[in-house]
Amino acid sequence: MDTKTIYREEYIKRLNLYKDKNIIKVLTGIRRSGKSTILKQFMDELIKSGVSKKNIIFINFEDNSNKELLDYQKLHDYIIDNTNSRKRNYIFLDEIQNVPNFQKCVDSLFLKDYLDIYMTGSNSYMLSGELATYLTGRYIQIHILPLSFKEYLSYYGKEDELKKYNEYALYGGFPYLINLESEEEKTQYLDSIYNTVIIKDVINRKKINDPLILESICRFLFDNIGSNISSKKISDTLASNGRKNSVHTIEEYLNALIESYILYKVNRFDIKGKQLLKTQEKYYLSDLGLRTYLLGKNYSRDLGHILENIIFLELKRRNYRIYVGKNDTNEVDFVVETNDDYIYIQVALSVRDEATLSRELKPLQTIPDHYRKYLITLDYDTNNYNGIKQISALDFLTRKM
Repeated sequence: MDTKTIYREEYIKRLNLYKDKNIIKVLTGIRRSGKSTILKQFMDELIKSGVSKKNIIFINFEDNSNKELLDYQKLHDYIIDNTNSRKRNYIFLDEIQNVPNFQKCVDSLFLKDYLDIYMTGSNSYMLSGELATYLTGRYIQIHILPLSFKEYLSYYGKEDELKKYNEYALYGGFPYLINLESEEEKTQYLDSIYNTVIIKDVINRKKINDPLILESICRFLFDNIGSNISSKKISDTLASNGRKNSVHTIEEYLNALIESYILYKVNRFDIKGKQLLKTQEKYYLSDLGLRTYLLGKNYSRDLGHILENIIFLELKRRNYRIYVGKNDTNEVDFVVETNDDYIYIQVALSVRDEATLSRELKPLQTIPDHYRKYLITLDYDTNNYNGIKQISALDFLTRKM
């Protein structure tokens, strides 16, 4: 049976924007977020535009049939030997981090003006260290996330959006899930993603000695998305449960989870002083299906923070710089920095209760400047409270506003 896929239009547009530019295109993101499929969809676009298949090379470094090419010099020679210097050639290197010293190969290939290079990787480590040294100013990062809610609806249809939102929030947006129907199949697939990422991108690469501590940290973070968290708080919580560990170790494990794109850390921002703060960051998940897998289907808990996580991911898809806002004693869920201004966003499940509405508006009302302010809720209501616009989360997620 053919695998069903969703056309990832926004990412294909970005790749087309940089096509044939003298810059390496690096697609990053958690495993199974769709990076390989996006490359193949882009390759199809190239072929439709007239590019010959002879001038396209695609190598997946997780395919054992390509094991000989895990040697960077052999990889380099293979590409040179199989490309035509009189034609434009498109080189796609999938999961390139599996090639030791790959940056030496890529750096040399970049010198060939007839090669247009695209790479994918499943951890941010590949964009640090030597790669950054070798390729500074010569690559553009395109960060890939699992399906947006708008993409999800493009497959499942737009009828009964709220019901589909609840399903999306429960199982997440990993693209292959559209091929699975039963709850058991979906849970098993999420299990395979979680364990592959944890083992390949965290435990093995970081040589972590205590996987149980790592899982305890994951459980704590997955259960506290959108909450102010410090390494000491995690350490104290684990110690109270009989799993004592140093703050230094906790920070190492946290960094490993961030580098593998399981989690995103969002720093706090002083709204009055317009400067970053160094404490009490928040963490958001790359996909909420992983939360369901690890914590179970106790979906009635923390729906507000689940919505907040989904809004965060949508803001990230739009390539904004995102912070948690602090304004004296008040906290704003998101401060979004654009090229020339800021946007302040408060997220709430519902504000039809007057006390809840008052509580959610207060942090925005106390901001003295005149940048845009939004209250995003799952209510269908839209209102304007002295310049603070209340908008529907479903409209925001489907790009209706």
